[in-house]
Amino acid sequence: QVQLVESGGGLVQAGGSLRLSCAASGRTISRYNMAWFRQAPGKEREFVTSISYRGGSTTYADHVKGRFTISRDDAKNTAYLQMNSLRPEDTALYYCAAGYGLGRTTISWDYWGQGTQVTVSS
Repeated sequence: QVQLVESGGGLVQAGGSLRLSCAASGRTISRYNMAWFRQAPGKEREFVTSISYRGGSTTYADHVKGRFTISRDDAKNTAYLQMNSLRPEDTALYYCAAGYGLGRTTISWDYWGQGTQVTVSS
């Protein structure tokens, strides 16, 4: 079992930046692919980005490409999401996920955190 805890969310003005962290415990994340999803009120959870277990491959949703960057530090058992040029439409609860898959659907991922709220004001 892997336990994931997200942090770093908050309130930021449009154009600002935030860095989310996903700290894992229970097992090393070095053998897992990692991902970030988000869910806005009244909407389904959607894929944001993923990184392969050795960090050699990253994938981004079109609406965050060029603004968000996923990374991982296996020595710290932590994944990160750097978010720049934030927009009000980025407001959502952001979830970290781990698993052996790399799909853009929630079913592809095995472990989930509880989420951290990101609110972007206009």
